[in-house]
Amino acid sequence: MADKANSNPTSVQGVDVDKVSAWLVANIADARAPFSFSLIAGGRSNLTYKVTDANNVGYVLRRPPLGHVLATAHDMAREHRIIAAVGNTGVPVPKTLGVCTDESVNGAPFYVMAFVEGEVLDSAEKAAKLDPSLRIEASMNLIDVLAELHAVDVDAVGLGDLAKRDGYIERQIKRWSTQWENSKTRELPEIDEVVRLLSSKVPQQQGVAIAHGDFRFGNVLTDVKTGRIAAVLDWELCTLGDPLADLGYIGVYWSDGPSSALRANDPTPAGGFAKYQDLVDRYAKTTGRDVSGVDYYVAFSCWRLAVISEGVYARYLHGAMGRQEGIDMNAMRAGVDGLTTRALESIRRLL
Repeated sequence: MADKANSNPTSVQGVDVDKVSAWLVANIADARAPFSFSLIAGGRSNLTYKVTDANNVGYVLRRPPLGHVLATAHDMAREHRIIAAVGNTGVPVPKTLGVCTDESVNGAPFYVMAFVEGEVLDSAEKAAKLDPSLRIEASMNLIDVLAELHAVDVDAVGLGDLAKRDGYIERQIKRWSTQWENSKTRELPEIDEVVRLLSSKVPQQQGVAIAHGDFRFGNVLTDVKTGRIAAVLDWELCTLGDPLADLGYIGVYWSDGPSSALRANDPTPAGGFAKYQDLVDRYAKTTGRDVSGVDYYVAFSCWRLAVISEGVYARYLHGAMGRQEGIDMNAMRAGVDGLTTRALESIRRLL
């Protein structure tokens, strides 16, 4: 992964180098100072840093975004707990090495993982890093990893109390409907129609699983030499819930060709990857779950992303996200419309 910031060991935004270095030496086995830190992911999500010690051993440090954040939305101890638990299964995740909840160390909680080599394939351009001969393999391995995650016994790994187990979709509809009312910048009758149809067609939940919440190529590390998934990342939205929600979510991002691309941050518009229906069929064969209603979950995921996107648009519009320079506000607004249209198309296929 390419670092996005300089690795000056004495001045790194979001890291108190002296205190964090002392904590690493005291709490991470064999970690040796001095350490260099470089930002490898940032923005409105949790901040991720590559840490390299004096022995050239790599680690990863995760902390909440800078500034005022909701503790429940960026719970480092919870995220660390999930990854540590999943790490005891066959699902590929980075090895967790320690968590610090003492905010006097770095102004916010953080946790540390082992560094995993791999590429985040989050655009059609990034797809060039994966040989076309490996793209089908990567597609199928991605869905196999999801099936393996959904097969994890939540009680056996100590996550049985992570969240409520039943009524996942109903709770999500209530939550995001409220969010829409609080953040919408206009009346959008199509959104109201999507909510009406989603509410009237809620499928029966097929068991409980660890629902990642943001599972896609852009949130995994891919070994581009083999086409295998090296590690699943970005667990901040993880909960217990309906496993088919993750399957539908992949369908929002997945493109069977450039003309069907809905989201820019996915490699599949480059071509050569499996068709989405092939993923659905593979998942059904592996898990034994009924996937005949997967269009419902695609619609639900499109709608949820539309609500989230409208909230971001509203914050930019009202100045809460800073200046709009470099931000295509029209494209952002059109993105909400596109997601809403896809949601309607998907759920109407079930009527």
